[in-house]
Amino acid sequence: MTIRVGVLGYGNLGRGVECALQQNPDMELVAVFTRRDPKTVSILTPGVSVYSVDDAMKMKDQIDVMIICGGSAKDLPEQTPQFVQYFNVVDSFDTHAAIPEHFERVDQAAKASGKIGMISIGWDPGMFSLNRLYASTILPEGQDYTFWGKGVSQGHSDAIRRIEGVIDARQYTIPVEQSLEAVRNGENPELSARQKHTRECFVVAQEGADLARIEHEIVTMPNYFADYDTTVHFISAEELKANHSGIPHGGFVIRTGTTGWNKENKHIIEYRLKLDSNPEFTSSVLVAYARAAYRLNQEGQCGCKTAFDVAPAYLSAKTPEELRKNLL
Repeated sequence: MTIRVGVLGYGNLGRGVECALQQNPDMELVAVFTRRDPKTVSILTPGVSVYSVDDAMKMKDQIDVMIICGGSAKDLPEQTPQFVQYFNVVDSFDTHAAIPEHFERVDQAAKASGKIGMISIGWDPGMFSLNRLYASTILPEGQDYTFWGKGVSQGHSDAIRRIEGVIDARQYTIPVEQSLEAVRNGENPELSARQKHTRECFVVAQEGADLARIEHEIVTMPNYFADYDTTVHFISAEELKANHSGIPHGGFVIRTGTTGWNKENKHIIEYRLKLDSNPEFTSSVLVAYARAAYRLNQEGQCGCKTAFDVAPAYLSAKTPEELRKNLL
């Protein structure tokens, strides 16, 4: 049976979901929903219509899973509990500290409706979370390290763009190579935020803007740059478009640990991602977990779920027999 998917929101993440669906023959895009005027939104899939988000509820019997592609700051805390009343849903909520609260709100609504609400699906939280769990369970005597980058931080880039005099900006998060190598060597260093990552900013400023003031506002910005060694480059709009128009990202999850009666043997587990497109990779994870959400609900399950709650076989289009034969 083909799993019928709706997409709520058509930005970078929504477009990525659309692309991912064409690589999964057991799934089909049924509709895209937007807060914009639907007539202004052009999608890639022939024969699929774009609707106002206000019309989504009218199609609750035509959609098996709704993938919600809004932002974590304001969209998902409202949209996921709202839409799980009518659909199985998947979101990429990534505000780590607020996940428990988001889980409780979605869980309550999903249990009331009999649907599955899959939250915080992506690569961190998501795939990185799974690797932290696996590694810390296998090596309980040890230490976790997570490094992000080199990649574009969309939130930090947006924070720079909000500074007076800034037209556009891209901010790259970069792991400190010496710290990364120390972890890989099993040295188990204690690392501050500054020792783990640096930040590099490429900024297009308005003509005549006070560049010194803009740079000072960036490097002293609390919660974003003040705790890191930050470099600011002022460049032209043409250079930004030519050299910094992509959205690459990635990172590493590393667990160092010991085994043996006297802890005499050391082990290192490392998981790495190197991504040309952060939103397209995240979208691919969302689509895999949309399959799991549908299957779990077909079995009669409901409530909120995270990546921790889903057995790997539920993610795959392959049968259990195929998985055991080809991948086990």
